[in-house]
Amino acid sequence: MDRQIVTPPGLAEPHGFNHGFLVDGGKTLFLAGQDASGPDGDIVAPGDLVGQFDRVMANLAAVVEEAGGSSDDIVKLNVYVADRDRYREHLAEVGDIFTDYVEEYPAMALFEVSGFYQDEALIEMEGFAVIDDADDGGPDATAAESSRSP
Repeated sequence: MDRQIVTPPGLAEPHGFNHGFLVDGGKTLFLAGQDASGPDGDIVAPGDLVGQFDRVMANLAAVVEEAGGSSDDIVKLNVYVADRDRYREHLAEVGDIFTDYVEEYPAMALFEVSGFYQDEALIEMEGFAVIDDADDGGPDATAAESSRSP
């Protein structure tokens, strides 16, 4: 699978994101919105945007890994926050967490929203990953078929 970062010369130099990725080959994984829910469904780190960001990245990574990839396979993320200014105040900390999960920033967009499904959520992210066809270990299609409800 070939991945190429696309940075047109007429656009501002990206910092903390990339303008685009051109991917040849691979399997596309659609990532549902992930908030900072832990295994019990409760929000981890209530009131702590950075703590919630870390949990959201861990949740996204878990989905990609279950599909046979790694968080480096994430090529696009939409970031939804309750308070854009608060997010911008923590960009350095958020960037440090990102580098724990990815080598290259994905293409990204940031949106401020009025609320989330869970009242304590401060952030949610969703997007796309492209996983190399040669990667092994993804979920077995037969097992997925048999686990569906009739």
